[in-house]
Amino acid sequence: MYPELIQIGGFPINTYGVFLALAFLCAILLAVKLAARDGLPREKIYDLCLWMLLASLVGSKILMLFTEPEYRQNPMQLISLDFLRSGGVFYGGLLGAIVAGVFLMRRYHLPWWRTADACAPGIALGNFFGRQGCFAAGCCWGEPTTLPWGVKFTERGHEITGVPTDAFLHPTQLYESFAMLAVFFFLFWLHGRRRFTGQVILAYGLLYSLIRFLIEFVRADPRGDVFGLTSLTGLSTSQIISLPIAVVSLIWLVLRWRSAESLKESDTVHVPTIARA
Repeated sequence: MYPELIQIGGFPINTYGVFLALAFLCAILLAVKLAARDGLPREKIYDLCLWMLLASLVGSKILMLFTEPEYRQNPMQLISLDFLRSGGVFYGGLLGAIVAGVFLMRRYHLPWWRTADACAPGIALGNFFGRQGCFAAGCCWGEPTTLPWGVKFTERGHEITGVPTDAFLHPTQLYESFAMLAVFFFLFWLHGRRRFTGQVILAYGLLYSLIRFLIEFVRADPRGDVFGLTSLTGLSTSQIISLPIAVVSLIWLVLRWRSAESLKESDTVHVPTIARA
């Protein structure tokens, strides 16, 4: 693994940062393309995505404060280079982007479901690139394994993220990365064949939360215990967040599907049969 690509004047260019930038760029360009295909204004979608990007970065850092005890115990680390360079917590970024999206879509008079559907495939593609960056950096590592695809990380990775180097570990980053690449292709296909607006973003919410919930069972990097819920439930913070997202996404999918079917049936024109004399 290569946590650093090059150094410029003694300042390292981290592989994770490059992949993260690539994730955001691809997500925005794809969202704009799909939104334009749906008849939404490109300029407003660009503005929306940039603000949501900023909100996701802030949200990821805020949730990181709850999951990383060392930042709460030493507040001065909040202005350190290490904190600024860290990626944060994905769910915090997702929730931050959703909050910003709800507010800005109203401000820009954009339809919520259609706009969210255009963003969903790009988010999944961003997940793919982002977790590739995690793998290169050595963060978000898995438990020790004897499986043939177990990986050992480098000493440089250990220096940067603390990843263990004395055992082969589950490549949990790659599990999620390639799973989300498959989800991206499915959502991209679904976008052009959806039966109702909201189907794509809700499918993303359901699939991502299920994938993340399962992968968490073999993750081993320390991520704190928010409000003691991990100790109480035996689940990680991400699993606790994944469960309600999966349930809400599934319920909303069913409700909107039924609503779309009812509307379709009500629009059907029945021509009465006229009996011949």
